[in-house]
Amino acid sequence: MTSPVPGTLPTESEGRVGKEWWRTAVIYQIYPRSFADATGNGIGDLPGITSHIGDLSDLGVDAIWLSPFQRSPQKDAGYDVSDYCDVDPLFGTLDDFDDMLAAAHERSIRIIVDLVPNHSSDQHIWFQQALAAAPGSAERARYMFRDGKGANGELPPNNWDSVFGGPAWTRIKEADGSDGQWYLHLFDSSQPDFDWTNEEVREEFRGILRFWLDRGVDGFRVDVAHGMIKADGLPDYTPDPEAGSMGGEEADVPYWGQDGVHDIYRDWHQVVAEYDGDRALCAEAWMPTPEKTALWVRPDEMHQAFNFAYLETDWNAAELRAVIDRSLAAYGAVGAPSTWVLSNHDVVRHASRLALTAENPQGAGIGPDSAGLPDPVVGLARARAATTLMLALPGSSYLYQGEELGLPEVIDIPGEARQDPTWFRTNGERYGRDGCRVPIPWTAEGGAYGFSESGESWLPQPAEFKTLARDQQLGDPSSTLSLYRTLLEQRRTHDLGAGSIEWLEGFGDNTVAFRNGDVTVIANTGSSAIDLPRGSVIASSGPVHAGELAGDTTVWIVVS
Repeated sequence: MTSPVPGTLPTESEGRVGKEWWRTAVIYQIYPRSFADATGNGIGDLPGITSHIGDLSDLGVDAIWLSPFQRSPQKDAGYDVSDYCDVDPLFGTLDDFDDMLAAAHERSIRIIVDLVPNHSSDQHIWFQQALAAAPGSAERARYMFRDGKGANGELPPNNWDSVFGGPAWTRIKEADGSDGQWYLHLFDSSQPDFDWTNEEVREEFRGILRFWLDRGVDGFRVDVAHGMIKADGLPDYTPDPEAGSMGGEEADVPYWGQDGVHDIYRDWHQVVAEYDGDRALCAEAWMPTPEKTALWVRPDEMHQAFNFAYLETDWNAAELRAVIDRSLAAYGAVGAPSTWVLSNHDVVRHASRLALTAENPQGAGIGPDSAGLPDPVVGLARARAATTLMLALPGSSYLYQGEELGLPEVIDIPGEARQDPTWFRTNGERYGRDGCRVPIPWTAEGGAYGFSESGESWLPQPAEFKTLARDQQLGDPSSTLSLYRTLLEQRRTHDLGAGSIEWLEGFGDNTVAFRNGDVTVIANTGSSAIDLPRGSVIASSGPVHAGELAGDTTVWIVVS
């Protein structure tokens, strides 16, 4: 086993399978450009993160997941990587990264790095070499270059659409100026897909993993972990618009969830296992069911996978009970913990999403002209209740920066200020993800609400951020920040992450009720109050009066 570098955390679970830190951790996602800006250019950076490590320790999280900070042209906010082993100057330097990691480890907070293996930036040296090389060359074999259809190759190789809208293929000009081959990009045209059947690609990423593991990182969140391998022959595929982005439970989508992708993660599992400290791999695998997602966390593959089925469940008691049961069974069957998540950088914040009254497909976002816009009071109450329910579940939970402040989705972003490729590739038909990525407020006064001393902010912040700023919530026991601090403290005290649930009956059809250890958890998703059992309330998403639990409220009770 490779020894940890100075500053890495002690291996408290070494040799004790089932006790690894990632099985019960609360992991806080930082979107670096929107967390804290130490340079005054309006874009968050690594020194900004370092300056707030103490605040995250005070919140009570176990680990931080960093969205991409590697060198990038930033056409998709860092998910278009041009150099996987360097820090983009927007965010600082490798020394800044080392300082941040050391500061986190000093406070027993682990660091998970985002890795983007499905595609690179078109500015990556490999893709530039591919453009300069000839069809059939070793340089082009690293990516998905194909000849077009039609008499002169003028039609794309198949009918696939980009996740960001528009076609998934772009035709290049060859070195002599003639129309040439096409390359696949499941996302933006600036993000060409690697060809993962190529051993050179696989060896390159083994080296990238080791580069960051050698620096002391504690794991990787893997972007588009359900992609990378495409079906043989690249067959045409037309998604069912009613079935969601994954094509429905039974669909065989030729670019998602192909069997060959699991060989990649078995290989990566072995690389990570070379290092002490229970280093972990977490899959962003947008599969349609918990059972299919659980394939990514079999014992010799990844350690965690985001539970998007849970994230996409409405605030409905029957649906929540069903997805919780299904998740615990599916992940438990392969010996993995379930993860729980409600918000991230790709979805409408749950303080708004849970009060939407119209369909809102993942990635579409909301804006001034969207149907079914949320009532902010209802949205915040449901968000607080949903988080209180989530953090009582056994397994690992993910939080997204700013949700501890109750931040809503920012709706009124002017078109000229938007930056998500989705907005541009759909000609404004889909708002995209900018609304959940607006820089977060730290102080009611000061530049950009404490995000940047200069007052610069790469996306405009709404006036309501003044009252939601962290310094305004710190001393308020009824604030969302105080709720999160209480939940994380009590979760750890009662070891809820390592527990199990026993369903409780008799509280009504609009209620989710269970016991985890010595804590009884009751979530009222309806509008009418329900009676509570006797006991000590140790956490509640809203006021509890006269032994009754109001609608859109969750409570934790130690029953007497």
